[in-house]
Amino acid sequence: MRGLDTNVLLRYLMADDPQQSPIARSLLDTAEEEGGRFYLSLVALCELCWTLRGRPYSLDRLGLSDVVGKLLEARLFEIQDRDLVRRALADYRQGRADFADYLIGWLNRSAGCSDTVSFDGKLDGAEGFSVLGAQSTEPPTRAPSMHAPP
Repeated sequence: MRGLDTNVLLRYLMADDPQQSPIARSLLDTAEEEGGRFYLSLVALCELCWTLRGRPYSLDRLGLSDVVGKLLEARLFEIQDRDLVRRALADYRQGRADFADYLIGWLNRSAGCSDTVSFDGKLDGAEGFSVLGAQSTEPPTRAPSMHAPP
């Protein structure tokens, strides 16, 4: 098994770079033919989702859900915490927040946390989350201070 960086996976999935996409396609196709596998970390998966939601791809919820779902079903990929990714994907399909938010929630639950505390109003009412106050859309008026926990 080999680890896979987001940029290689992106080139493979989107076939959008005339130089890198054929290299990525050849690498993954050859591995699949030979029974090889690639490890896809949660960080790489979240980075893929953030990239596909933004420009130039601008995938909507349905499109992004389809991509993650196909990755989950592909034998070629060993996905870190696959069961938690499945649960996060189910929540993402029905919810309003980002995929990464739901994944964070499931990771926290699997670590024994009673809930995940957030300022993200899109998580209001989502199981396993506690939302603090209203989500602010105003930029901070000064640089945030970084306080060490007590």
